[in-house]
Amino acid sequence: MPRPDLSRRLAVALGMMVAWAMPASASVRCDRVDHDGQGYVLCAVPAAQEPALRLWQDGPDGRPLRNFAALRRSLDGSEALAFAMNAGMFHADYRAVGLLVIDGEELSPIVTGASNDNFGMLPNGVFCSGGARPFDVIESRAFADARPECRLATQSGPMLVIEGELHPRFLVDSTSRYIRNGVGVSADGQTAWFAISNRPVTFHEFGRFFRDGLGARDALYFDGSVSRLYAPSVNRADFGRSMGPIIGLVGQTPD
Repeated sequence: MPRPDLSRRLAVALGMMVAWAMPASASVRCDRVDHDGQGYVLCAVPAAQEPALRLWQDGPDGRPLRNFAALRRSLDGSEALAFAMNAGMFHADYRAVGLLVIDGEELSPIVTGASNDNFGMLPNGVFCSGGARPFDVIESRAFADARPECRLATQSGPMLVIEGELHPRFLVDSTSRYIRNGVGVSADGQTAWFAISNRPVTFHEFGRFFRDGLGARDALYFDGSVSRLYAPSVNRADFGRSMGPIIGLVGQTPD
């Protein structure tokens, strides 16, 4: 369980973000939070804003977007990007490694086998939006068996938190550190937490942030070496290596 002082700080931060998230413009404010001596940027999306969440792979020309600048150029002139981050691992052509569903259309199939990379460090999982619950993170093999409907879905791995427990292969004394990003979901499915570390962290530290800091019952790792965030509320627009799938929230520009 989180320490009382930390719980209060995170509760205040989350409460402020939910309050800021509710206008019709679908403008979610990301904010900086701390957990166990590590800093993170956290973007909380409440269920009411689920329809404004989007998942991208290609631009209007059918070619991968690869960066936030191209994504922003692809938006309608009346739309503004509240935040965005890379949303899973990808092949050399920047297409998704595993399941990718955009607006109910499956663009890439689910992959359930193990492999030696992070994606295949089973159990891995699927983030599902707009299904039976507003938000969900589901273990990949369970997802493949149940085939739940999702408006948006992206597969990645490993799972960070599985039914309230950290991934069994995470080591408390690991020396593998990267800037990492991922998504966690509240137990009731009413809130999705998108987070990225400010500095390199271990899998164990990142998983504990979701489980102990946020109370996520399930959480999914997106990536490490290519983790990127666009969040104007914290004056952040990361650049560098190109990305594959990207997830973000879109609102309307002020009149």
